[in-house]
Amino acid sequence: MRKSTPETGTTRDTGPAGQVGAGFEGRLGEELAAVVAGARRRAFRDGDRQVDTAHLLHTLLEADPRARAAIAGGPPQVARLLGYLAQRAIGYGVQWSGSVEDSGAVPRMCPRDGDGGDGRLGGGALSGWSPAAAAAMGGAIARAGARGASRAEGPDLLAALAGDPECRAVEVLRRAGVDAELLVAALNGEMRQESTT
Repeated sequence: MRKSTPETGTTRDTGPAGQVGAGFEGRLGEELAAVVAGARRRAFRDGDRQVDTAHLLHTLLEADPRARAAIAGGPPQVARLLGYLAQRAIGYGVQWSGSVEDSGAVPRMCPRDGDGGDGRLGGGALSGWSPAAAAAMGGAIARAGARGASRAEGPDLLAALAGDPECRAVEVLRRAGVDAELLVAALNGEMRQESTT
């Protein structure tokens, strides 16, 4: 069954209970679910056809204090990042207008009801999402599973975004002077520390 969404004007799969994206959004913590909803609204406001990794990074940094705290440069670096992200429509992001973000990342996702169990989001695609953004959501859920959690949180998504060197989110991180590889290493170190306590 397909359901139209007012935020994006696109359709998404609905689960048997009529819950939109039950297999995907049901695996997100409350804060991260709010981030995803905010990224959808941001993409719609910007007139973009798809949610991309820069939309996710922008909303994540605005909404999740743990994501902001993971940025090594602290509040000044976060402010610089948010400044770059806010300029999307008039600055560097103009080059993205009308194009589809595909970093070459293979979409990874936990199986959904009726998806054939191939571990790919909706059989490899998610309507209204760039391939790189879908891959990042799949990576966040996989990371949560690796640390023994049933739901992904903000740091899981931040690590997944920073781990794709060709995505738009990493382009923004680089422009703001953030080393994405060091960010992923720091987040993975925190994850290992949490799993041993």
